[in-house]
Amino acid sequence: MYDFNQKPDLNITPLVDIMLVLLAILMVTAPVIEFEEPINLPSGSKSKQVSDFKKIDILINKDRIVFINKKKYEINNFPDSFLLFVNGKDKNTPVHIRADKTLKYDDIIFVLKSVKESGFFKVALVTDG
Repeated sequence: MYDFNQKPDLNITPLVDIMLVLLAILMVTAPVIEFEEPINLPSGSKSKQVSDFKKIDILINKDRIVFINKKKYEINNFPDSFLLFVNGKDKNTPVHIRADKTLKYDDIIFVLKSVKESGFFKVALVTDG
């Protein structure tokens, strides 16, 4: 016989499992969802800001002569010459350094260090490959 005084045992394990799966799905998909609010932006001025140059090219030949955008400089005077060349230029301008493969490593690092110390952080060494 069934005893009416006995309390029913409720098994909530499947409910907890389903809630944990739904929580995991929500945690994965929530960062992906983007809400876009339509806004009207003000129109900008018609004039364009024109920069002096798109990038700075530095070339070091095998005779240790440095060319900054085709202007010739001695490698020993490079830090001062570079600072004078970039005076007032945007520090976000990319700098590309090309060097002859027969040069000493120290010469290339000297130029690279001088460019970095002058405040430019978009510096790349360009190779043939």
